[in-house]
Amino acid sequence: MGIKIVTFALMAIFYTCYFAKMISQKKQGINTDQLGKGKEGFTKFIEVTLKVATYLLPVMEAVSIIFCDGTIYMAMQIAGVIITALGVFAFVLSVIQMKDNWRAGVQREDKTNLVTTGIYSISRNPAFLGFDLMYIGILFSFFNWYLFGATIFTVAIFHLQIVNVEEDFLMEVFGEEYLAYKKKTCRCI
Repeated sequence: MGIKIVTFALMAIFYTCYFAKMISQKKQGINTDQLGKGKEGFTKFIEVTLKVATYLLPVMEAVSIIFCDGTIYMAMQIAGVIITALGVFAFVLSVIQMKDNWRAGVQREDKTNLVTTGIYSISRNPAFLGFDLMYIGILFSFFNWYLFGATIFTVAIFHLQIVNVEEDFLMEVFGEEYLAYKKKTCRCI
């Protein structure tokens, strides 16, 4: 029961940060949710799929936490909680350090800065890494095959978003500055 409570608490911290940032930016006139808006073709497919997956997976996770006793191995459950906590920490830190440059999706009309310091000096995509670690951690703690399939699918869509949308956008907008950053900082870790 304790692992379930801790996992729900970590999810609450994660999503409170996510939605609080969106609300805060909206009050400033910044539209944070750019997923699928004004896009076409494969980019629109990736972003819309990502949006749907990131709303459905937490529901599947919650159902798994409520109805699954967790894996039979306590060490795997504890490892899952630690991985989840690392993901929440990475995400919250990335959102704080990104300041008002943070968006869900890309929009060419928005003028943002390339953030390369703090956690962004360790990972080019710490927010995505945070999502992935949280999803994988919850999967470790409350493994079932439905959650496994949904988690793998969502992590794959995040990767497509990074490789086929985010990196192309950053290269187009920031050019040599992004290329130099890309050379010295890993995509994830």
